[in-house]
Amino acid sequence: MNVDYFMNEALLEAKKALALKEIPVGAILVDNKTEKIISRNYNQMNKFNNAIKHCEINIINETCEALKQKYLNNMTMFVTLEPCSMCVSAISEVHINTLYFGAYDEKNGGIEKIRITFERKNIFVPNIYGGIMEERCSKLLKDFFKKIR
Repeated sequence: MNVDYFMNEALLEAKKALALKEIPVGAILVDNKTEKIISRNYNQMNKFNNAIKHCEINIINETCEALKQKYLNNMTMFVTLEPCSMCVSAISEVHINTLYFGAYDEKNGGIEKIRITFERKNIFVPNIYGGIMEERCSKLLKDFFKKIR
């Protein structure tokens, strides 16, 4: 699987969010068998005035509905920012096999927080890889927050 190519695609989604003055985080979902992008999305919290309209939640809802299935086994998610605890839990709940993320989120990142819960209970744990194209993903976010503060 071409990890850099797919993270670039997630970055394109983040740039769509940026153009709409949303926090620039984007995600794509890839079918592991065909290596084709199944779905793409970006943060839409401002658009819907809803704090949980994170790109990961959006893409899960959209894909489950489109495919008429509640589990997304054999899928890989690429997201430009480390998912929060809510999003990591949702990714686990729908059994997405693998998660790649770009920038680490020291403030709200949920990977390490949720790993403890995963280990204590018999919960599906995806393969997780962080720091993919970290500088580019991080720069997009830092530039956004500099402008609004």
